[in-house]
Amino acid sequence: MIAAVNAADLAPTAYAWQIQATGLKVRAGRKRMAVDGLDLSLGTGVHGLLGPNGAGKTTLIRALATVLHPAQGTLELLGESVGGMGEHRALRRRIGYLPQEFGYYKRFTVREFVEYMAWLKEVPKAEIPAAVQRAVERVGLADRADERMKALSGGMVRRVGIAQAIVNDPSILLLDEPTVGLDPAQRLRFRELLQELGTDTCVLVSTHLVEDVAAACTDVVLLAEGRLVFQGTPDELAAAGGPEHVGDSPLERGYSALLQGPERGRGAW
Repeated sequence: MIAAVNAADLAPTAYAWQIQATGLKVRAGRKRMAVDGLDLSLGTGVHGLLGPNGAGKTTLIRALATVLHPAQGTLELLGESVGGMGEHRALRRRIGYLPQEFGYYKRFTVREFVEYMAWLKEVPKAEIPAAVQRAVERVGLADRADERMKALSGGMVRRVGIAQAIVNDPSILLLDEPTVGLDPAQRLRFRELLQELGTDTCVLVSTHLVEDVAAACTDVVLLAEGRLVFQGTPDELAAAGGPEHVGDSPLERGYSALLQGPERGRGAW
């Protein structure tokens, strides 16, 4: 069967980057500027977002999901400016978002929850059953699709969260700590899924697990105190460190080297 396409699918792309921020500042709460003057351009591929606690990773992802509004600077997603207080309803249909924690009705089955999220994202009604089935299969929950959410383990709930994030085949996929609760085998499968998605989607993955970045990401974005410290390939990140830096792997040592300042000692929290 040949998939139907519309004029929007055939139209040439009018933007150079799926995500483009210039001088971006975003507040966390009323006072703290958690993202502080960020310049960032991201295109198709899997981008790992690293940084210590409080670096601004979650605030950045929430701004990219249009949950938070920029305080200053410019932010364009898929060529559309998201400054100000606009609804951005059409844009949100093209974004997939998994926050660190998400709510759900415990009496919903897996299928019902993902169907509900597809409806919220305005997936055409006729396409929802197939889209839900595909998303559930991609996260390895096809055999649990008709079980209630309250009966699932924490790792399975996290996989349902990934399924709802991809059910609308987004152009931008934002995942905040997606591997929390996944066992080693599930994390391996998740890395494979990321690589599949990254062939035609801009995927941004916030994680504390450097090994996930090494295995699945085409490039790395490193934040500290709301500012961009580094952007490059995993190999370039690894090359930034040496044996004198903290870490059990070249990537971890590169991470430590780039974050280490005069006020930070070896092994400091």
